Amino acid sequence: MTTSLGEEPASPTARLMHAPSFNLHILAFLGFTTPIDVNVFKNGFQQTLLKHPRFSSVLVVDGKNCNKMSWKRINADINNHVLIPSLDPNIDLSPDKFVEDYASRLSTIPMDLTKPLWELHILNLQTSDANSTAIFKFHHSMGDGVSLISILLACSKQTLDPQSFPTIPFKKQKFINAHDHLLTRSSYIKNLLFFVWLKIVIIFNTLIHATCFIATILFLKDTQTPIKGSMKVEHSPKRFVHRIVSLDDIKLVKTAMNVSINDVVLGVTQAGISQYLNGRYEKVEREKGSVGIAKKSNKYLPRNLFLRAAIFVNLRPTAPIQDLGELMEKEYNNSSNEIMWGWGNILGMVLLPLTAINLQDDPLTYVRKSKATMDQKKRSLEAKLVNVVIKMIVKLLGIKGAAALTRAVLGKITVIFSNVVGPREEITLNGHPLCYLAPTGYGVGIPQALVIHYQSYANKLIISIAVDENVIPDPHQFCDVLEDSLKNIKDAVIKSGLALHVDAGLSQLINCNGSV
Repeated sequence: MTTSLGEEPASPTARLMHAPSFNLHILAFLGFTTPIDVNVFKNGFQQTLLKHPRFSSVLVVDGKNCNKMSWKRINADINNHVLIPSLDPNIDLSPDKFVEDYASRLSTIPMDLTKPLWELHILNLQTSDANSTAIFKFHHSMGDGVSLISILLACSKQTLDPQSFPTIPFKKQKFINAHDHLLTRSSYIKNLLFFVWLKIVIIFNTLIHATCFIATILFLKDTQTPIKGSMKVEHSPKRFVHRIVSLDDIKLVKTAMNVSINDVVLGVTQAGISQYLNGRYEKVEREKGSVGIAKKSNKYLPRNLFLRAAIFVNLRPTAPIQDLGELMEKEYNNSSNEIMWGWGNILGMVLLPLTAINLQDDPLTYVRKSKATMDQKKRSLEAKLVNVVIKMIVKLLGIKGAAALTRAVLGKITVIFSNVVGPREEITLNGHPLCYLAPTGYGVGIPQALVIHYQSYANKLIISIAVDENVIPDPHQFCDVLEDSLKNIKDAVIKSGLALHVDAGLSQLINCNGSV
């Protein structure tokens, strides 16, 4: 390390991430189709990743209680960050179990604050999903999950087009032609009324959600179930497991039911949790020897379960992948400005009621109820309001106050849920083709025994879960249940005939245009 190349004050959220009672990390599992050439990886990241200011800065803490923190730019040594553990060729564990155990041990080891807060662990073991695995470990103060995944993608190129950066799907804006403009003017009153009604709905929903948030801080908590953790969970080792499913199956349900991908994955999550909880309650009843009437119906879930998911929402505009890549290629070493790099931790929080937790007769009910809940949350300023409140508490009460507030909320919630959009194309990172990407998170201040993360990659959807095995001792079975829930929902779509409308629309499009 050499002298400082520049300093930048840490954001309130970054400081919060380092509070003694709130210390968060992100793990990202990268599976490759070939063994990893360590020297090639080091040289690649030397030319890309280390040029990003956050990956070549140490965190300087000035004063107690994390009230004064700044990022200090240094000349980072890549060899201090790329770690290759020695592997015993006579190991008895399967490669998959070895990788799981290795990652679980990582969750117990604190980051070294004397160097930039990231590590890359390379495991040249052939597992069931890849020929080698790299595990990125980041401290959450470096940036949110979207930032960190974006920077990894900016270091990569498309496999089929090595000169191009990966592309991320985005919502296309509706094109309004002259006729639409005239139509809008002619229905001005109608549009004005709709605008006013929408604003009223947003204000009403925000008030309701703010009230529920305050109630959660004070007293409102989820039902105690076999999957709900406690504050003891935050200090225990975590088990990280993932499952790869078809993104085309998700898109089939999405298109057939006219919902969003978020609606589908939330529906799959609720279906999976319902099935898993039913199995856990069945086991309890059988151990008591009181299966009774429930044995005939095969339903063991208690009535009126109240479960919620906490979703952390990124409120910061994300820099395009190509812009990030070009910034690193042009070596903007003198600037560490977060706005310029599209970087940072500007997060809000949404508390999402899991309203479909039950054994539904129609699997599509999980998706329909998820859509209704998500639509209500979209017409609310809950996430932005939470972000503003946390910033105010940091200013008034300091980092400890903000950490106490966040813990007070998360301690009453059952699960943390997230979904991040990945690249459309398969990518190559430092000359190594990537076959899957599975990020997840853990840390002090996260009392959840279950964290579920969905990550899209090309035509795949990777389901990652982080669990406390003392609470959820069978994480692979939980992944099985989620996979089965997706299959049941897809089969229900096909059986209902909704998928036929998708095929008919596609055929009509082909007949009209000659191609899709």
